Amino acid sequence: MSVNVLKVLEERGLLEWCSDPQGLGELFDSQMVTGYIGFDPTADSLHVGHLIPIMGLAWLQRLGHKPIAIAGGGTGLIGDPSGKKSERPLLSLEDVERNIASIQGQLARFLDFECGKNSALMINNYDWLGQLKLLEFLRDVGKHFTINYMISREYVKSRLEDPERSISYTEFSYMLLQAYDFYHLCKNYDCRLQMGGNDQQGNIIAGIELIRKKIGVTAYGITYPLLLSSSGEKFGKSEGGAVWLSSERTTPYRFYQFWVNTDDRDVERLLKIYTFLPLEDIEEVISAHREHPEDRKAQKLLAMEVTSTVHGAQASVTAKRVSEILFGGDYDISDLTDDVLIMLSQEIPSGVVNSPLPIAVIDLMAESGAVLSKGEARRLIRGGGLYINGERVTEESAQVDERDFISGKFLLLRLGKKRFFMVRRST
Repeated sequence: MSVNVLKVLEERGLLEWCSDPQGLGELFDSQMVTGYIGFDPTADSLHVGHLIPIMGLAWLQRLGHKPIAIAGGGTGLIGDPSGKKSERPLLSLEDVERNIASIQGQLARFLDFECGKNSALMINNYDWLGQLKLLEFLRDVGKHFTINYMISREYVKSRLEDPERSISYTEFSYMLLQAYDFYHLCKNYDCRLQMGGNDQQGNIIAGIELIRKKIGVTAYGITYPLLLSSSGEKFGKSEGGAVWLSSERTTPYRFYQFWVNTDDRDVERLLKIYTFLPLEDIEEVISAHREHPEDRKAQKLLAMEVTSTVHGAQASVTAKRVSEILFGGDYDISDLTDDVLIMLSQEIPSGVVNSPLPIAVIDLMAESGAVLSKGEARRLIRGGGLYINGERVTEESAQVDERDFISGKFLLLRLGKKRFFMVRRST
C-alpha cells in the first residue's frame, strides 16, 4: 500500500494549498513523481526561512519520490519580486555561481544525491535560460500570458499603485521565466510537480498553464504555509537578523540557542515541520513537556534534531554542552574538551596571556583583560566568586602553571554567577 504523500505533508504542517489534490494523489499512487523547488542563490548560504521547502523536498524523497533542487542561476540574475517592496540588487554571474556551490553542500544534509532511481538532482537553470533568445522567448512563451493576468498578481498590483515602489520590466518578466523552468523540467525530466512558498502560488499556476498549453501534460503545484511565530512575527529571524545554515554566518551554538528559545506555543508545530521524528514520538515529548514545561524538554529535542541535521551530530552535542555550561554552570574539568572550549571561545569574551608560567591568578586576570584591575580580581576571590576550570579559587596568592591549561591552551574563568571569560596562552 502506497503512502499518502499529501496526508503526510498535511499532518506535519507542510501543506497550505494544492492545485488538484485528487489528481496529484492519484499520480503519487501510480508512479514515482518528480517534484522541484527553486532556490534563488542571492547569498552564499540558505537560512532558516528556507528550511520548510527543504523539508518538503526531503519528505518527497523519503516517501519514494524524486526531488529536484533548482539553483536559480538564471532567475537569480533577475530576482523574484514576490513579497518584495523594492527591486533586489542584481548579482553578477560569478557571485551566483559561488553561492550555488555553497548551497549545494547545505542541501546535501537533507537530500541524498546518490540513492538510485529517486536520487536528488541539483540543476542550475542558467543552463537553459542562458541559451534563450529574446524573440523566440516572446513568441513561444510570452504569447501564452496576458498582461491582465500578470498584473492581477498581488505583488505586482501593490507595486503599480505606489510610484515610489514601481516594478521594473526585469522583475515583471520573472513569472514567465519561472513558468518556463517548470515547462523545461516537465519536458526534459518528466517533472510534474512544483513546490514552493505560499507567495509562489501565482507563479506555479503560470507554469502549470504553460505546460498544458505547450505540451498538453497535466502538472501540479503545492505551496507551504508562511510560518509565523505565536507573536505574529515571520519565523526564522533572531535579534541579529536571519538565522543562517552556514556555521560561518550563524555559529552552531547560536543556531542551537535559536531553537531552544522557541515559545511553548510553537514547539509542537515546529517539531512536526522541522524534524523527521515520528508523530507519535513528538506527541510523547509534548505530553511530558506539558507536565513540566520548565524543563524545556521539547525545545531541547527540537534544537538537538535540527542542529544535528544542519551541522552534524557532534556539533549539536557540543552546542548542548556549551549551553548547559553558560546557562547552568553545570560542568567539571572532564566536560571541557577541545570541541567545547573552541565553541565556548567563539561565544564568550576572551583574552591572551603572554607572561611566562607559573603566573599569579591575579596577574593573569589583569593581563588577559578578564578584570579591569587587580583590585577587582582580589575582591572576586575574597567573595568566593572566581572559578577556574570549574574549581573555586580561595587564595589571593593562587597561581596557575602549564598543567592548569586544558590541552595546553585554555583556561575557563567564571566571574560571579553568570559571567564567563576564556584565557588563551599565546603560541
